[in-house]
Amino acid sequence: MSNAPITQSNNHTNHSPGAGYKQTEAGVIPDDWEVDALSCYWNVIDCKHVTAQFVDNGYPIVSIGEVQERFVNLTNAKQTTNQFYHLLVEGGRKPQRGDIILSRNATVGEAAQVAEWHPPFAMGQDVCLLRKKSLAFSSEYLQSIFRSPMIANQLSDVMVGSTFKRVNVQQIKALTVPMPPPVEQRAIADALSDADALIESLEQLIAKRRAVKQGAMQALLCPKDGWVAAKLGSLGAFLKGSGVRKDDAQSGDIPCIRYGEIYTKHSDYIKEFYSWISSAVAATAKRLRTGDILFAGSGETKEEIGKCVAFVDNTIAYAGGDIVILRPDKANSLFLGYYLNTPLINRQKASRGQGDAVVHISSTALADIDLTLPSLAEQTAIAAVLADMDAEIAALDAKLAKARQVKQGMMQELLTGRVRLV
Repeated sequence: MSNAPITQSNNHTNHSPGAGYKQTEAGVIPDDWEVDALSCYWNVIDCKHVTAQFVDNGYPIVSIGEVQERFVNLTNAKQTTNQFYHLLVEGGRKPQRGDIILSRNATVGEAAQVAEWHPPFAMGQDVCLLRKKSLAFSSEYLQSIFRSPMIANQLSDVMVGSTFKRVNVQQIKALTVPMPPPVEQRAIADALSDADALIESLEQLIAKRRAVKQGAMQALLCPKDGWVAAKLGSLGAFLKGSGVRKDDAQSGDIPCIRYGEIYTKHSDYIKEFYSWISSAVAATAKRLRTGDILFAGSGETKEEIGKCVAFVDNTIAYAGGDIVILRPDKANSLFLGYYLNTPLINRQKASRGQGDAVVHISSTALADIDLTLPSLAEQTAIAAVLADMDAEIAALDAKLAKARQVKQGMMQELLTGRVRLV
């Protein structure tokens, strides 16, 4: 953890700078900070513009795919021959500890650091190398600058291209960067690294919890002795959603589920709403009842057709068109929300989908799906276990979102000198 003492300035506006601060191209920064073009502090070295020969076992070549993390990731890097490696690293292009490999195409501005544990590798196309002119400069600080709006806005102004954005080396050299004294660069980098470590630990924990839930679903939802065969149609009545065009989706304050959101926004059961309709639009839509199961009645592929979610709260809400609704009276709806999205059921839905460019599935086809169900009491118990796991994951997701928000605030304060680590 960073132990640098903190001082804070009240200079939070774009008005005249207060005592100890000055107005610069990079905005208001402390008097003892410098600001200039990146090339004044870091050498910017372009890649060698040659097409290398790829081999199964050789020297790694780093392009934009390898610079998406804090350090260069060589796991999936293509490899080249000894001859091409030496050609690519000519002219001071051999990456060394503390260098930064920067993407200048597609994912413009992604910056990954070269560590002492990296084996020899070469730059491929679409990246360039940044090398500090003073060993006292912090590579981690520069990485933080490249992740900040300060640089992102400058890159956005000079990028060209429609499908794939790109910048050239001269534009990168001209980027305006604030440079605190080296000791403060390191303190800022340490503080932001602590924030990154928290974010990374939460991401790993969430991934682990999701994997645990997936394993629990496979174990709990797999048919067992004593489970009873049934048709989906025997569990209740089918209805059809209606109304709610795309233009109506934000017309009022009444919650609504649209079929496309079942694919993109929801998983297993409705946790929040993304569309809000007016009373006039609601009059043409289908009102939901607690316990309804909502199936996407159309989609792009047979593999996804009929994805469903359970509606399990008491909110007054509506379903738009292309949604098939099952109103069960002989099953636990939350259990069905999990069970009806398992691979075994999805394969049956896929086999009943109709169409190519746009795939449809009807209530008749859904009603014919074969199920194997536990008792109602066991359904309720299984649903409770999985819902508890979902609640834990949701709490961790909220904590992660907060940690990312806090880090953004830290970057805004630290990289402009509003908060000093001295």
